[in-house]
Amino acid sequence: MSIKWLEWAQRIQAISQAGLTFTKDVFDKERYEELRHISADILNHYSELQIEEIEGLFRNERGYPTPKLDVRGVVFKNGKILLVKEKLENKWSLPGGFCDVGLSASENVVKEIYEESGYEVKVKKLLAVLDMTKHDHPPHSYHYYKLFIQCEIVGGNPSTGTETSDIDFFDQEHLPDLSLNRNTAAQLELMFEYYQNPKKETCFD
Repeated sequence: MSIKWLEWAQRIQAISQAGLTFTKDVFDKERYEELRHISADILNHYSELQIEEIEGLFRNERGYPTPKLDVRGVVFKNGKILLVKEKLENKWSLPGGFCDVGLSASENVVKEIYEESGYEVKVKKLLAVLDMTKHDHPPHSYHYYKLFIQCEIVGGNPSTGTETSDIDFFDQEHLPDLSLNRNTAAQLELMFEYYQNPKKETCFD
């Protein structure tokens, strides 16, 4: 849910990045760099993120700041939802990831599902566009929108990818230990609502 210190840190970072992008004044540049450091310091103080890691990420950001996009594939089979086990956390999530430049949202989700689960899918419907800061995700350096896209299996065979160690389908009452960085139990419950009511309108924050 909304955390004020996280909102402040993200806004300060956005202001500093925009300032560093457009300023021509050397003194203003120093001030915007100081704002960037303050943002990183806030994140370091209130989370488990290391300040060197945060400042390294921020330094690599260029251009006017906008929210980043994360796509999640929603695939049902016999009333159960497809989840993959992430190697990094050893927890489960909807297949997906950050959007790659040059691909549309639908192209991204098709690619992610195939790479992480081995299934070939076709896109059916955009179910939800959710602001990460308005849901029970752990604090993150960046501001993300999460796109949940329903897909249908058309081919392929189940197989793990470079980032996944297992693949399975789960019913609503027996969900595994979830990767909260990627999806929450409430979000999966929302996806089951779409399965039970295909005419439900797209949800967005």
